[in-house]
Amino acid sequence: MPPHELEHPALDQLAATPEILRILMASVSDEMALRKPAPDRWSLAEVLEHLSHTEGHVFRARLDLMLAKDGAELEPYDEKAFDAEGVYSGNDPEESFAHWEEQREAAVELIRTLDATKLTRTGRHPELGVVTVEQLLNNWVCHDLGHVRQIAELVRAQSFAPEAGPFQKYYHLKP
Repeated sequence: MPPHELEHPALDQLAATPEILRILMASVSDEMALRKPAPDRWSLAEVLEHLSHTEGHVFRARLDLMLAKDGAELEPYDEKAFDAEGVYSGNDPEESFAHWEEQREAAVELIRTLDATKLTRTGRHPELGVVTVEQLLNNWVCHDLGHVRQIAELVRAQSFAPEAGPFQKYYHLKP
């Protein structure tokens, strides 16, 4: 790796998440991806569209603002409002994933080019106050990992637990 490339554990995780999700979703059919586990829970397809939406409208948008202007004003993001509006529903899961993956690749490429001093640049969130680029990167990974866990639980509940026979009694799934 050239010495000018940023090294940060969050960056490595951001780069690895698409492959982790691909592996987790290898057994998922289109029908499974669209199945909601409960009326108030997201299907795997909805999770993928949420990831795609937040990649561009939250994480990349905030990063770009903070890099362009130290102390930039950051917009809040209300996922419940977007969910209620149906933004995450009715999308092809593979298209959502592909769009998210393209956005992620571009973001990782940009972040790798940053000088480490850029990690201290800030933005002002209306609810959270001042946040740094480094905090944004760590939040980005926390967001990813929460949805990796959610997707793993959906896959577990739909692909493998139903075929586990009597072992099912050991699982208390909450996809």
